[in-house]
Amino acid sequence: MFNINSKNFWLRITGAIFGVVAIIHLLRIITGVQVLIDGWLLPVWVNWMGLVATAFLFIWLWRLSFRGKETE
Repeated sequence: MFNINSKNFWLRITGAIFGVVAIIHLLRIITGVQVLIDGWLLPVWVNWMGLVATAFLFIWLWRLSFRGKETE
């Protein structure tokens, strides 16, 4: 079962959250949905930056969670 006091458990949870956010950025890039914030149209390049950052964090945390022994 899962040990919620384990560092690896929380690395995987956090990595999964970043993975979901990366998928959301990718979906906006593919679909071209316009995002309007207080009258300002959010450019798509912001999603490209968000995709790169969150995908990097996802991969890094996910790999880190499987490295080495289970740590408390």
